[in-house]
Amino acid sequence: MDWDLSQLRALAAAVDHGSLDGAAAALHVTPSAVSQRLKALERSVGAVLLQRTRPVRATRPGEEVLRLARQLDALTRDAEHALGSGDARQVVRLAVNADSLATWVLPALAPLAGELSLELLREDEDRTADLLRDGSAMAAITSERVPVQGCTVERLGAMRYQPMAAPAFASRWFPAGVTHDALSVAPLVVFDDADRLQHRVLQRHGVTSEPPVHLVPASTQYVEAVRLGFGWGMVPDLQRGDWTTRDAVVLSSADAEDVSLYWQQWTLRTPSLDRVAEAIRAASAQTLRAA
Repeated sequence: MDWDLSQLRALAAAVDHGSLDGAAAALHVTPSAVSQRLKALERSVGAVLLQRTRPVRATRPGEEVLRLARQLDALTRDAEHALGSGDARQVVRLAVNADSLATWVLPALAPLAGELSLELLREDEDRTADLLRDGSAMAAITSERVPVQGCTVERLGAMRYQPMAAPAFASRWFPAGVTHDALSVAPLVVFDDADRLQHRVLQRHGVTSEPPVHLVPASTQYVEAVRLGFGWGMVPDLQRGDWTTRDAVVLSSADAEDVSLYWQQWTLRTPSLDRVAEAIRAASAQTLRAA
């Protein structure tokens, strides 16, 4: 079938801005024009592509068409850049886990910031691949080793996490070390509902009860909450910085966990995406654990 670029852009804009009105403002057309383009696209495809919710969401067929829309837009922007016309700044949407974003990803991408527009979509490493599936991202740093359909995958390395706590907290709650009884009652800090690192430590020690939990959904603030004694938590080695034993102590090196990270990106390559991938590869080789 013949794809209409204006219709595809209307679909992407509606998803990006959450409504037809938002898409209309971004595309500098009327909401009626956006609606007509979407209806024409759905007739051509023979499927409903958007759930008319607030915000609007792509349906399963819509995710496939949205990915095509993103890919065509990326190719178009790169071609315009090569020809010296249109918007000189290509847009690369990258899904990245919070801990990588707080440590090594921004320095890796800094040399490209003057030439590319980077949209960094923060999500848990177990969920970043979902942003590839629904067409939101062109590439992702993810813990998922199985490639998303239409993507390639390669291992970057691993981030090591260790159970840590403030010294006073450790003395109060773990006077005899990391035991089943201590873990059953000691407060812990988690990043969000998808953060299961702490709970895997509990499971290894046979803890089935739910101790008190502090939810701190920001990477830098999470490790600061551990340092301040809110609870114990799995802290990435990369975020410990210049901490000493007066700041925090490792509760149990045997419970350290390496989280492998993978780079997934569209099989369809563009020069701008290739540059981002090269920067990520180089930085991960210098920063992440190889084993």
